Amino acid sequence: MLTTRAPTIDMPLAADDTMLTPGLAAVGDRALERASGAPASVGNAVKLLLDAEENFAAWLDAIRRAEHTVFFEMYIFADDEVGKVFADALAERAREGVYVCVVYDWLGSSHMRALTAMMREAGAHVRVFNPPRLDSPLGWFTRDHRKTICVDGKVGFVSGLCASARWLGNPAKELEPWRDTGIELRGPAVAEIEHAFAQVWDVCGEPLPPQHLTPEAKMQHIGDSRLRVIAGVPSAASTFRLDLVVASIARKRLWLTDAYFVATSSYVQALRAASKDGVDVRLLVPGVSDIPALSPLSRAQYRPLLESGVRVYEWNGTMLHAKTAVADGLWARVGSTNLNLASWMTNYELDVAIEDATFAATMAKQFEQDLCRATEIVLTSRNRVRPSESSEQTLTQTGAARPNVRRSMSGSANRAAAGAVSVGSALGAALTNRRALGPAEAGLLFIMATIVVTIGIVSAIWPRVLAWPLAFVLLWLGAGWALKGIALRRKVQRTTPEPKVAAEAPADGGKQG
Repeated sequence: MLTTRAPTIDMPLAADDTMLTPGLAAVGDRALERASGAPASVGNAVKLLLDAEENFAAWLDAIRRAEHTVFFEMYIFADDEVGKVFADALAERAREGVYVCVVYDWLGSSHMRALTAMMREAGAHVRVFNPPRLDSPLGWFTRDHRKTICVDGKVGFVSGLCASARWLGNPAKELEPWRDTGIELRGPAVAEIEHAFAQVWDVCGEPLPPQHLTPEAKMQHIGDSRLRVIAGVPSAASTFRLDLVVASIARKRLWLTDAYFVATSSYVQALRAASKDGVDVRLLVPGVSDIPALSPLSRAQYRPLLESGVRVYEWNGTMLHAKTAVADGLWARVGSTNLNLASWMTNYELDVAIEDATFAATMAKQFEQDLCRATEIVLTSRNRVRPSESSEQTLTQTGAARPNVRRSMSGSANRAAAGAVSVGSALGAALTNRRALGPAEAGLLFIMATIVVTIGIVSAIWPRVLAWPLAFVLLWLGAGWALKGIALRRKVQRTTPEPKVAAEAPADGGKQG
C-alpha cells in the first residue's frame, strides 16, 4: 500500500564528491556522445528560465529585437491571448523584413487558421507539421513535440513550455500557473538548434535556404558551458539511449522531473540498478494528471522503483510539465522529451544536455525547492500499492494539508500514446507471463477485460457493427500503401537516367560525301 510522507532535503554534494578521474571522464564523455549522437559544443552560456513568467518574457523580448531571422517551433501554438501575442510579434518582425519561419504541430495546435493567415499576410513563412493524409492513415502518431526558438543566430530557447495560456493558469477556475522549465542559450550551440529547426522545416516542404542558417564557425564563444544539443527524431531513440547511459554512469545522484512518466521496462530497471548501487535516485511527477485515466499507468511503476530504494514524489500544484534531469552535480538535461516511449521513439524532440557544474548546481537547488511543494510516496508495511492519500488525509510533517488543486487539461497526445504502449505492455505480460504484474495493474486488466468481452459479445450478436469499420480501415490502409508505392515507383523512374546508346559507325568508314 502506498502512503505519503513529507520530503526530506539532503545537503548538496561537496565539490570533491563530483570529481572524476581523467580516464573515467573520457569513457563517460565517449559514451554520452555515442548514445546521443551529439558532439559536445563548448563556449556557451546557459540561463535557467522557470515557468511561463520568465520564459514568455524572454521569448518575446528576443523576438521583438530580431534583426535578421526568427525560427519559431511549437508543439502547441494556441489561438488564445498568449498565442495571439506571439503571432503579433512574429508578424511585426516579418513586416520589418526579418526572415520569420514558424512551424507548429497539427495535432498539438488547433484553430490556428486566422493567426496563420495573419502571419503569412505579414510575410512570415508558416508550415504545419504532419496534417492528416489519405496515404498515411497512421502517420498522426509522429508529432513535432519540440518547443524551440532561435533569433538572429545569437540566442536560442529550448523548453517544455508551449505558446499557450494554459501555462499561465486561471485564477477564476482555481488553476495556478504550470510548473515548467526552459533555458536561454547563447554561443556556438545556437547553430545546432538552428539546424535542428531546419530538419523539421525540410520535412514539411522545401528546404530552408542555407543562407539563413548561421555557420557555427562564425559564432563567438560567450561562456564556459559545455553541452550537447540532442535533436531527437522518430525511431532513432537518441535521448532514450542517453538517459540509459546517464542512469548507468551516475555515481552519487540522479534527480528526475517528468510530466508524463510511463517508462519502458529497460529504463525502470536502469533506475532500480542505480538505486541498488547506492545512487540517490529521485523522481518528481505530477500529483494530478491532465488525463486521469492514465494516472494508474504511472503509479503502476512506483512499486518496483520504491522497492529498489528510488524515491518518488508527486507535485502538489495544478500541473507539473517540466522534463529535466540532474546527475552528480555535473550534468543536467532540459528539453521537451518525456520519460515515455512516445517521446523516446515516435516524436521529433529537442533537448540540451549541459555538462557544467555551476548550472547543474542551480538545477539541483531548484529540484530541492520543488520537493518542498511535493508529497513523497512510500510503501507501507503491508507492501501494497495504491494512489496517495486525498488532500484532506495527507499531511506533511508541519501539519499542513496537501492543497486541493484543480486538474488542467493539456491537450497533449503524448501521454495518450505512451499510455497505449503501457496498456499493451501490461496485456502482453498477462498473456505471455514474460514478467510479474503488480497489484496496481489489476484495475487496468479488469478495464481491458471488460472492453474485450464487450467487443466479443457485440461481434457475436451484431457482426456487421464491427465488420464494416474493420473493412473501412483495411481498405484505407491498402489504398494508402498502394499510393505510396506508386509515388515511390514514379520517383525512381524520374531519377533513373536513361541508358546511353552507342552510335553505329557509318558504312563508308565515316567519310562524308
